[in-house]
Amino acid sequence: MTAPTSSTLPAHDGAGYPAAHRTDLVEDLHGYRVADPYRWLESVDDPRTQEWSAAQDALYGRYRERWDAATDGPFATATLTGRLGRLLGAGFVGAPAWRGQRQFVARRSGEQEHAVVVVIEPGPDGQDVERVLIDPVALDPAGTTTLDAWQPSKEGDLVAYQVSRGGTEESVLHVLDVATGELVDGPVDRARYSPVAWVPGGRSFYYVRRLAPALVPEAERQYHRRVWLHTVGTDAEQDVEVFGAGLELTNYYGVSVSRDGRWLIVSASAGTAPRTDVWIADLSLPGAAQSPTFVEVAVGLDAETGAWVGRDGRLYVHTNLDAPRGRLAVTTPDRPGVEHWTTLLAQDPEAVLEDVALTDGGAADTTPRRLLASWRRHTVSEVSVHDPVSGTRLPGVDGTVTLPGLGSISGLVTRPDGGTDVWFSYTDHTTVPSVHRLDTTTGTTSVWAAPPGALADLPDVVVQQVQVASTDGALVRAFVVARRDALDADGRPHAPAPTVLYGYGGFQISLDPAYSATTLAWVEAGGVYVVANLRGGGEEGEQWHRDGMRGVKQHVFDDFHAVAEHLVAAGWTSPDRLACWGGSNGGLLVGAALTQRPDLFAAVVCSAPLLDMVRYQRFGLGVTWTEEYGDADDPQELGWLLGYSPYHRVVDGTAYPATLFTVFEGDTRVDPLHARKLAAALQAATTAPLQERPVLVRRERGVGHGGRALSRTIALTVEQLQFVAEHTGLATAAGAHSPAALPAEEPR
Repeated sequence: MTAPTSSTLPAHDGAGYPAAHRTDLVEDLHGYRVADPYRWLESVDDPRTQEWSAAQDALYGRYRERWDAATDGPFATATLTGRLGRLLGAGFVGAPAWRGQRQFVARRSGEQEHAVVVVIEPGPDGQDVERVLIDPVALDPAGTTTLDAWQPSKEGDLVAYQVSRGGTEESVLHVLDVATGELVDGPVDRARYSPVAWVPGGRSFYYVRRLAPALVPEAERQYHRRVWLHTVGTDAEQDVEVFGAGLELTNYYGVSVSRDGRWLIVSASAGTAPRTDVWIADLSLPGAAQSPTFVEVAVGLDAETGAWVGRDGRLYVHTNLDAPRGRLAVTTPDRPGVEHWTTLLAQDPEAVLEDVALTDGGAADTTPRRLLASWRRHTVSEVSVHDPVSGTRLPGVDGTVTLPGLGSISGLVTRPDGGTDVWFSYTDHTTVPSVHRLDTTTGTTSVWAAPPGALADLPDVVVQQVQVASTDGALVRAFVVARRDALDADGRPHAPAPTVLYGYGGFQISLDPAYSATTLAWVEAGGVYVVANLRGGGEEGEQWHRDGMRGVKQHVFDDFHAVAEHLVAAGWTSPDRLACWGGSNGGLLVGAALTQRPDLFAAVVCSAPLLDMVRYQRFGLGVTWTEEYGDADDPQELGWLLGYSPYHRVVDGTAYPATLFTVFEGDTRVDPLHARKLAAALQAATTAPLQERPVLVRRERGVGHGGRALSRTIALTVEQLQFVAEHTGLATAAGAHSPAALPAEEPR
């Protein structure tokens, strides 16, 4: 390894960027010579990093001044902030969690910073009465506390909930009494990503908590989860460990208890690996509550599996074992192994099985009457109805649930005490999510709950789904959203338009049709917005995911480039009008796009990104992602990573697109160091003038990778849209005044 020098190279001549130390650090890693000139930017506490970050803040602040000074046009700060507020003004409402006659619902009105949890129950006069149970702003008026999860007890008398502060996602668990609203338990720390499985009676629950820091090496304190049994009102240090010892240190665990309290089901997956092990234990056996005996449902298989015990006493298994698009199998809890499974819903050749629900007569009538299945066919949802014993689809209209449009549904919710009704949420590109109720006795659906705020007037848009052949011939789909008056009678654009191409392509995440204020604000101003369904996602099942991970991750980037090239070839846009946008794993996507195809894009928005793929697993939760990307400590897998790692593909003397990195100082998933390092490398390498194609860093404190207050969401979106509007020409085309030139600053 070559030792780094202490010399400071000047910033790119005339660029006006803050100077950054550029060392000659080169390491020999498994025979690869790997340069890392900005290693020092990994340390947020290094005074040089702090000075560099402050200078980047100042540079971005001068850029922002121009937009804040603008007074007209759709991209003036006040105008765009107001429009996004109206587009988000309907708020949000979630599907109900039923507990007897009580309904628990997450809801946000248009002006609320965070969603609250509301309980709705019959009042003395027979009319429903509702109360707010959990309000993050009441807990923290500054708005930096987020509600990470909540779960009512089986009787609905208690609610366990988890909150975190400053974007850290380090959840702390509390329990409140529903009738009084008073806290009866907590705080219990180290409960990040913990499910809560209540035992009937509400005196105890199973949950997931990390081991105490003193018990594990410092570098492993984010891991070492265990499943515990907690008695409400007691010190969490007295909790009984019931599962997890001796298994993978990066395991995430799921846990559930059947409605009758007899069966405990635990699942485990090593990080984000697409494999899940599942066990079941009979809690009716003597001493089983604290020391359950687990029996394998599916262990050591190269598949993902979820299992639960229905009200009819059967064990249902949703798995992609031998079925990459998913299937539903059934057995009995006392014979849970794979050899006893009977397929109830077979794999569909095109659609992915998303969820299932069983209806019955309710109360003591536990015999299933209908089996409902939600599917995702090329990202568009559909719901089918089946015989619950044979799995046969009911004939004609009885076998299909009519949905409001070509969109997405989430969840098929039933009452834990049974019944014939099912609830689900629906959305599409122009429809705010609402909750629908399906009466399975009549087959009719109706809107059960709409968002509480006012619906905005929406632009008249057209949504098309296009198909594009990728480099290797794989068929990739994308949604194109455009204003109707920008298209001719055949649905073709009148002229190339400023266009945003958005993608993700990883971790089985599917970019399904969904309402987006960002999309609608952009399209309303005359732009085109495109969402690409790339390999690595879950749109077409597990094989689609695996075709974009590990050694074939390049497929994802090839898919993205193919969609971009199609948009240009078909006349939707041109390279000087095309921006790409992505966050987290999608930040890696656009980081790869800007370093592999800088000629194809005019602007890039890269948010909370992974970019140094040689050292990613040393920071944040990176070690849990090696099954998705590869392990840099393995010689072969390091080769995969170096093949596309954006930080390592920067080439001096290249005219890179205008690039905006948005990072969040509270991010404990993806460390902001990735953006710092690539920003420094691009600023030094690009030949594009700062005035025309700047490389900028927007840094935000008090927030992290996930949830945030509404006002912060809008402020971030405003600045991202302004950036791409300026650098694709939409700001001028939409009637905004061109901002004054960005003041230059001498390199330091």
